[in-house]
Amino acid sequence: MASTTDEVDHMAELNGESRLMTGGELIAEYLIKEKVPYVIGIPGHGILPTADAFVDRKDRITVLQAVHEQGSVHLADAFYRASGQPLAVFTSIGPGAVNTAMGLAQCYIDSTACMVLTGSGHTHMRGRAILQEIERQQWMNNARILEPVVKRYWSVSHTEQLPFAMHRAFNTMMGGRRGPVLLDLPMDVQADAAQMVVPEPLEREVQGRTRPDAQETQKAARLLYGAKRPVLLVGGGVITAEASDEVRKLAEYLGAPVVTTSMGKGAIPEDHELNAWACGDLGSISGNTLTRSADVLVAVGCRFTDRCASSYRHGVTFTIPGTQLIHIDIDPQEIGKNYPVAVGLVADAKAALQDLQAAIADVGGARKYREEAYFGELQKLKGEWDALLSKTRDADVRPMTISRALKEARAVLERDGIVVTGAGLPQSQVYQEFPVYGPRQHITSGGFSTMGFTVPGAIGAKLAKPDTQVLGIAGDGDFLQTVQELSMAVQYDIPIVILVLNNFGWQSIKNLQTRVYGADRVIATPFEKKDGTPYSAHMADMAKAFGCYAERIEDPTELQAALRRAFASGRPAVIEALVNREMPWCGLAATGWWDVPVPAYLTEQRAQYDRERAEEVLR
Repeated sequence: MASTTDEVDHMAELNGESRLMTGGELIAEYLIKEKVPYVIGIPGHGILPTADAFVDRKDRITVLQAVHEQGSVHLADAFYRASGQPLAVFTSIGPGAVNTAMGLAQCYIDSTACMVLTGSGHTHMRGRAILQEIERQQWMNNARILEPVVKRYWSVSHTEQLPFAMHRAFNTMMGGRRGPVLLDLPMDVQADAAQMVVPEPLEREVQGRTRPDAQETQKAARLLYGAKRPVLLVGGGVITAEASDEVRKLAEYLGAPVVTTSMGKGAIPEDHELNAWACGDLGSISGNTLTRSADVLVAVGCRFTDRCASSYRHGVTFTIPGTQLIHIDIDPQEIGKNYPVAVGLVADAKAALQDLQAAIADVGGARKYREEAYFGELQKLKGEWDALLSKTRDADVRPMTISRALKEARAVLERDGIVVTGAGLPQSQVYQEFPVYGPRQHITSGGFSTMGFTVPGAIGAKLAKPDTQVLGIAGDGDFLQTVQELSMAVQYDIPIVILVLNNFGWQSIKNLQTRVYGADRVIATPFEKKDGTPYSAHMADMAKAFGCYAERIEDPTELQAALRRAFASGRPAVIEALVNREMPWCGLAATGWWDVPVPAYLTEQRAQYDRERAEEVLR
């Protein structure tokens, strides 16, 4: 039962009145006011005053323990991607703070929101080489390690600064292009008390959506409506802005194929007749053919990375200039960065697509696109891509192909289920060939392509969507990097299912070495003993040791049943499937280009690689 003092303090907080609070208490109260459901972290001496503030607030915010700080941030990252709600991560000074760098870099590159609270040395002892202080160049220089991978950071020096710092941090994190933020908190600032008011979020943070310039929108509408071969290229900005319906409506109005980046996957149901799959170096036949032959391309919330743009080789994925580009992005730095634009619209994706749709309706009526040759061409190209994938997807080989494993997994995962991937072949092939049917159903470590994302990411997605099936699909290398977070899933009874596709090595890089450098120049990618025999831990047994339900599968015909048992168990579960590691069964289909430099003494190998890739593009 709350004390009289607790009741008075809570009423004061509700009424926006000043009351005496420690720095840690102010942080906890503001996170609660922001409706943050979880804080994740590992307490250390540097963050103890803030951690202590959550003890008396267990009924209003839940503290979760991770096993590693990287996993904490990956969990928060995936929670945001699945729900749109940011979480907070807390960690001590020194190693704990630095361990968040991998997760923060992932959030920063992929424009996802996360708040990290790091402990810091006492303000009155800075520069004395206190435990875990980095101070040779500047005292308490720890936060600067993370400076390049956060949208902004605040080094707070007085307890009274915390209300301002907290509302500025949320404003920065959730305003414009999303991104992670950092608060560096000296221990005495956390522990000291001051008269403070908990800010009202609605009074201090960005509300509404940034709309595009009206004249430029009309210009874009006229250009787009006049196009004979329009294509919509959809990136992660569409998912963040919850603009999937607007993408579908515009596509159907114009009969425009929709091509997605890895971050935009799911923006249109991938069984929709206008879905044209992926483009870029991992692109589909339909995606790359249509984007490079488009007369007008509308890119929405897309950065034009090298992977998306086939390392900018003209005519492979894009023919810009040639194709006229309408680029919509909330970040003005992205407009015109990699390609010249015919029209650049700086705006929220949802607002821009709504305004563009209205402007197009003023220009002309909806197209009867099913009657046009362009629509027939799209269906033909998609059929060719499906036939190409079937060579490995339907192959009856042992060990099974990754494509076959994905086919079996898709048959089990419910239509609204969420799939989570980290770097490696599973990530690439899920993007290419594993259909999803709605936004926030495909969660992947995109632009930073972080290995080790799958396990903590699946936990975060499941916490965000507890009534939805969550399937993490990991390679063995990805799985091993954060396998310890299975402990967290079991500790908190979070029933994720992880499908580990085990090919005994860093197979995606081995394939690249083989193709570009030659099969005789493979090094440090297979997992082998000294005598050259393949080596792998028994992943299923490892999972059982954590307390998970687990099976190891070698026959692809048994995989569906194993996955159904895993979901039915109601427990954290791992299904380990042995997959092929020999060409051609370990490779993936691709129609684009990725620039992989080679030493001068291997110029002939590279020339051969260039010829083969060119032939594939032409085919």
